[in-house]
Amino acid sequence: MSTPSTLADLHPYLYNGTQSCTERVTCFLQNIESKKHLNAFLSVFSNEALDRARLVDEKIKQGTAGKLAGLVVGIKDVLAYENHPLQASSKILDGFISKYTATAVERLLNEDAIIIGRQNCDEFAMGSSNESSAFGPVLNDIDNTRVPGGSSGGSAVAVMADMCDVSLGSDTGGSVRQPAAFCGIYGLKPTYSRISRHGLVAYGSSFDCIGVFSKTLETMARVLEVIAGPDEFDSTVSRKAVPHFEDALQDTSKKFRIAYLEDALHADAVQAEIKEALKIKIDQLKAGGHTVEGIDFALSEYILPTYYILATAEASSNLSRYDGVRYGYRSANTRDLQSMYKKTRAEGFGKEVQRRILLGTFVLSASYYDAYYTKAQKVRRLIREQTKQALARYDFIISPTTPTTAFKISEHTNNPVEMYLADLFSVHANVAGVPAISVPCGFDSRGLPIGLQVTANDFDEAGLFQFSKVIRNLA
Repeated sequence: MSTPSTLADLHPYLYNGTQSCTERVTCFLQNIESKKHLNAFLSVFSNEALDRARLVDEKIKQGTAGKLAGLVVGIKDVLAYENHPLQASSKILDGFISKYTATAVERLLNEDAIIIGRQNCDEFAMGSSNESSAFGPVLNDIDNTRVPGGSSGGSAVAVMADMCDVSLGSDTGGSVRQPAAFCGIYGLKPTYSRISRHGLVAYGSSFDCIGVFSKTLETMARVLEVIAGPDEFDSTVSRKAVPHFEDALQDTSKKFRIAYLEDALHADAVQAEIKEALKIKIDQLKAGGHTVEGIDFALSEYILPTYYILATAEASSNLSRYDGVRYGYRSANTRDLQSMYKKTRAEGFGKEVQRRILLGTFVLSASYYDAYYTKAQKVRRLIREQTKQALARYDFIISPTTPTTAFKISEHTNNPVEMYLADLFSVHANVAGVPAISVPCGFDSRGLPIGLQVTANDFDEAGLFQFSKVIRNLA
């Protein structure tokens, strides 16, 4: 079934009866079935999605449908959806059924979006390849021998492979933007606090953001407008007014001041074709009348270690609640309460999650708290200050989203440091708390997508959309 690319273009077809929501859901369900080998979905809500599609079709006939009528959405397995499974792709939450719905998901439903299923991810959103899921790896639709990126790999692949219109993922250190780059679609991490985290399984609470995957900026902008904003269930969410983000896409004539990271063009860790793609975009932007200048970020070498110290510390704290007592998996090989705790966590958590809990517990221990955790918090503040200074001089900072294109499955699993380097460029926005987006930027010689990352100042998602459209329109 052919369908318009944006939600705004789709709605006339739905309202004049050329297409129906039921037909769209049926088509997506067929795609999910034909591509189930990609392992993108953990649960498919087939009957429920069709029932809801029929309900939305009726609302459309009555003229009472919401802003997202007909939009088919998948949700990463870290977002709560009442009376549906929620496992964070982990054995330790076996059998857990959510008792409530995440605010972001609830707002989608209120505007007549259709939730089609629960998507695979790295366990507890910890990973850069979607290989740490207790349900097995997700495969990249372009090349099934390669990873889709992580941790929101299933969410990215579902959009990439036409299994849904949009996915909601989570981004703690690049977990939306990195898979978006590997899959050749748009991936947005908004400003920290732009979207309520109520109903999001916590990994690193001061880093976690709900993000959006889409093939079009227009649909992404409308989804963000719906799910953003104040929420009585989240005391950390911003009370700033939410703009009409689609308006920003109407004007692409503005000339911007843009900085690019000099290191990205010279670092040995960055794939040559990605460097070349960045150079081409710099030249095109200059030719288009924009001011583009290289900058050195003095604290760049400290960003990745700062992130992994603080994020693992928060993971150690957040994941202490999974003990086998109240819900989820409980080891059968126990003698007493202490052995139940130990065996449940040893058997229920995968290796990568255990590694991060151990690292986080170590940096929070009495002997090392000041040497690592306290110092990392101070460095984080300096990184944010330096980022804000750069964004006071420039409208945006551009860089590669990832240092390489999608790598082979199992290529880095035996070397965690190599895996962590996949986050080389993406963690910056999370450490600083600013918004960033991955924009498709061509392909390498093997046909694998390249992503360009655009970083903006606090709460300038409208600017991100506007400039991303400028990049999309470049010759």
